[in-house]
Amino acid sequence: MSMQDKATLRLLDKADKEIRKLPRNVKGALYDFQYKFRENPTNPTNGFKQLKGERLFSARVGEYRAILFHVGNQDYILVALRPRGQVYEHLERYRFDINQVTGALEIFDVVASEEASRTEPAPDAASAPTTEAEQPAVDPAPADPEPVESGPEPSHPRPLLADYTEDQLRELGVADGLVSLALTITTESRLLGLVEYAPKHTEEVLLALADGRGFDEVMEEVTRPVAAAEPVDTTDYDTAFSRPSTRVTTADTDLQQVLEDDFAAWKVFLHPTQRKLVNRSYKGPARVSGGPGTGKTIVALHRVKYLVDRLGPGYTKPVLLTTFNKNLAADLRRRLLDLGGQQLLDRVDVVNIDQLASRIVNESGQGRQRRRTINDQQAVREWQDMLTELGETTWDADFLNAEWSQVILGQSVRTRGEYYRARRAGRGQRVSRAQRAEIWQLVERFTMRLEERGVWTFRQVAEAAARVEGDRAAKIAANREREAKAGGQMLHHQDQSYANLRFRYEHVVVDEAQDLNPAHWTLLRSMVDHTGNDIFLVGDTHQRIYGNQVSLGSLGINIVGRSARLTLSYRTTREILGSALGLLGEETWDDLDEGTDTLRGYRSVLRGPRPFFHGSDTWEAEIDALVARIRAIREQAQAEGRFASVAVAVPMRDMVGEVERELVRAGLSAAALGPEGPPPGHEESVHVGTLHRYKGLEYQHMIVAGISDDLVPNPNVGRHKDSDPARYRRELQMARSLLFVAATRARDSLVLSWHGEPSRFLPGTATEPEKTVKISEPEENFEDGGLFKPPNALL
Repeated sequence: MSMQDKATLRLLDKADKEIRKLPRNVKGALYDFQYKFRENPTNPTNGFKQLKGERLFSARVGEYRAILFHVGNQDYILVALRPRGQVYEHLERYRFDINQVTGALEIFDVVASEEASRTEPAPDAASAPTTEAEQPAVDPAPADPEPVESGPEPSHPRPLLADYTEDQLRELGVADGLVSLALTITTESRLLGLVEYAPKHTEEVLLALADGRGFDEVMEEVTRPVAAAEPVDTTDYDTAFSRPSTRVTTADTDLQQVLEDDFAAWKVFLHPTQRKLVNRSYKGPARVSGGPGTGKTIVALHRVKYLVDRLGPGYTKPVLLTTFNKNLAADLRRRLLDLGGQQLLDRVDVVNIDQLASRIVNESGQGRQRRRTINDQQAVREWQDMLTELGETTWDADFLNAEWSQVILGQSVRTRGEYYRARRAGRGQRVSRAQRAEIWQLVERFTMRLEERGVWTFRQVAEAAARVEGDRAAKIAANREREAKAGGQMLHHQDQSYANLRFRYEHVVVDEAQDLNPAHWTLLRSMVDHTGNDIFLVGDTHQRIYGNQVSLGSLGINIVGRSARLTLSYRTTREILGSALGLLGEETWDDLDEGTDTLRGYRSVLRGPRPFFHGSDTWEAEIDALVARIRAIREQAQAEGRFASVAVAVPMRDMVGEVERELVRAGLSAAALGPEGPPPGHEESVHVGTLHRYKGLEYQHMIVAGISDDLVPNPNVGRHKDSDPARYRRELQMARSLLFVAATRARDSLVLSWHGEPSRFLPGTATEPEKTVKISEPEENFEDGGLFKPPNALL
């Protein structure tokens, strides 16, 4: 059989969940079957036969039979795997429809949806421990009694979606076979049971409505991006199968990879809402925000491909893809290679922003000074040493380093007069003209000190690179002005040095934009022309962990009117998401342009166990508890013949070594995360690192440990409470963001633990008086008498 004659066997969305529960030998038989089937579906060893109508077939998979839907040509969808004697009885359960709104092919088990929607799970079903190590150390406190209301109880509870009609649900694209059932659901747990087997779009619509989003909002954000542009032919399966909204794996997906890693099947899937942002033409810089797992990086990668595909030949690397973190830059390079192959990668400059700045400075000749680069922490120590030597007590080292880095270097301020006029957006503490004069004098002393020591900071390198590219941009502008004055005629010979200049890049795409500092943005702005589609950035200020406050508009990057938000998480479960949002408290975050950003509407359609909250008397006891949990996770995974990724995040560096040593002593392979990630050969070890190290990573099981009152937030933050309230708030925000980032690295399970007194950031604990977090869920599975409870944000 030729390559053209080979069959495609794709996996139906949600079928993988049922198949993953089957015995290992059955899954092994399925792995073998997929290869034989693709080579020749009708091979006698496959037992291939027609079941019902033109499109339903079955094939032999060991003691089971695969139910297959024939789309057309040689394309098949694996709908389910059933024991041989149960195939025919299951046929009546399925509906095979083309959605009249989205035009997508939808295959779903109606009976399973009905049964699940009528079954109220046990109160602790969603949070039931899966191993002995997960059991609470003490009995949970009894739930608070329900308040007694006057008057008779209603005979029938009000349905969750009572405010909507069948016609409205159909207009939103809810599968026709589930509309009537959806309107009878009275509890969220039963709704979750229904959507577990429903088509993906139906699931998104119903959960969005249940989460309190109005009809118009759901239409605009959930349905309209996936709605078919033309009338839908409900008999045209070929067209329906080819639509992006039809949720099946790609034709070349290895089922073994899919079934061993539930995220692998969909991690390159571009949701129509995301595709709309990728393929749009913008008149200037554009920004996409969204919480963890909403696909921002996927959007950035596809945006790069879209931009490269629209450019003609003649450019070596016309598109820049950059980010702050070295690890993330390496990951972006690998993922871009997977997306478009070497041909795409050859046309994109994928580089960490500080490495790019160093390259530019070296190319300009300034790097010949051979100055060693130091990081922010080292710079703060240099500031402190200088202030101590001077006997200066008015200003502290952290403040001066941030003022110098973000305001002076960030805006390429070169004179005292320019500093007097410089905007200080996001800096908080006001400084008078006289105080600016004092600061400027200290900055001059400090830069001389660094030069004498033969060192400079990454911020200085970025600022120097921005000057180099700014000079280039100025020459290009001058050249254009000369050409305009000459009426488009060729310039004189002496002006040819200007004529050959061009901007370094045609387009710039930035991932994790919230981590870049003002000097970085000044550099990026000068490397690309002010034109359509010039800068595209994705990020989430709720995940800002480096304290870089910026106002993009003041730096020449105007995103007003060109901002969009992603709200659907593809990685984090509803249960984990609810607790993670509780860690953020009730603070407000900026939008990178002096406005406010929000995670309103941020949601997930994934389900899993509730996060586990655990307190211990001592740090040693806390380590013992997490070691026991990790051992149980690994043993269970080994028994099931699979690998489970596990990580431990802690607030202090010395705690990393202590946890690592105890894990190794317990016979568990462990490795500390460094700037470049885990050491080579330790990809499958338990990873241990500080909270900062987990940016951009993800694990099936995440333990965030040491969340104690004397560690999180750092006690040093308190000294700014009265002297600099704005700075105090920023420091607390950054500490909350660190916890939020670490918690949302978890895909399957999350543990939040502490020793002694718990951090004020944990939901349900005493926080600052003005920011008390209210908890409304008297659920089981808490520790210490029910004091710590997962918030009810999305449950």
